[in-house]
Amino acid sequence: MEVNLKKIGTEQRNVDTINIDTSSTIEILTKINNEDQKVAFAVKEVLPKVAELVDNLVSAFYEDGRLIYMGAGTSGRIGILDAVECPPTFGVSFDTIQCLMAGGESAFVKAVEGAEDSQELAIKDLKRINVTKKDIVIGIAASGRTPYVIGGIEYAKSVGCITGCIVTTKNSPLASLVDFPIEAVTGEEVITGSTRMKSGTAQKLICNMISTTSMIKMGKVYENYMIDVQPTNKKLVARAESIVSQITGISIEEARDKIAKFGSVKKALFAILSNTDDVKKVDEYLNKTKGHIRNALKLVEEND
Repeated sequence: MEVNLKKIGTEQRNVDTINIDTSSTIEILTKINNEDQKVAFAVKEVLPKVAELVDNLVSAFYEDGRLIYMGAGTSGRIGILDAVECPPTFGVSFDTIQCLMAGGESAFVKAVEGAEDSQELAIKDLKRINVTKKDIVIGIAASGRTPYVIGGIEYAKSVGCITGCIVTTKNSPLASLVDFPIEAVTGEEVITGSTRMKSGTAQKLICNMISTTSMIKMGKVYENYMIDVQPTNKKLVARAESIVSQITGISIEEARDKIAKFGSVKKALFAILSNTDDVKKVDEYLNKTKGHIRNALKLVEEND
């Protein structure tokens, strides 16, 4: 498929940065900063579309579905960054939110020639992880024309997946394919075609929103605390104890004891907030609500 750059918004020339190569250091930085400020407004325009996708994603998670990002180059790296942060932050498995990148994991640090142009490679990658209709597949591509991503989306649709995309140009082939297109139009780049800049920033913001909001709605956050944080180092152990202490008003020492007794921050919190001292009861209530504390507390009230 021939690439027509004239039809891709992110490939056009930015008239405000034409003389950037003869500008002073502070002038260059100012031009970059001026363009970056436009990104948040572009993302704001697509929030209703992001919300639709998130609501469908939460439903998929409750049915044991997965979020699978697909991308190449910068777009793939952004998907990976978002996916790999979710297990330590929200306690989900590495399978629940993942990213398939054209060329595989090694392409994160060094591009694999021709990988992004292969639709067959995308199908192979999705088959390898046994994609099913329970999963939601989101293609990330600045131009919305990356063959790897388009091939993946077409295959995902053929097995019954809900699909979405994050693109930064209008009227792309990818956006026309998916159920939930997110088109955050960021315009011409500071350096013509360098979509690691404004386009990449918009994609990162949207991925942050999708994963974080879905995790909040899954009960992985109480108030604004990450209550499924995995205490895998000293800082995170201290954070876990602090979370329990700050929400409940008990001392750090008491919080430490509660976490040790019940086995996690979430279970300790639920035990304290529900006045439940029985480990089995705590597990029972949280299992019934897939770990959603507020829903579990409602069950306790209903059973009183």
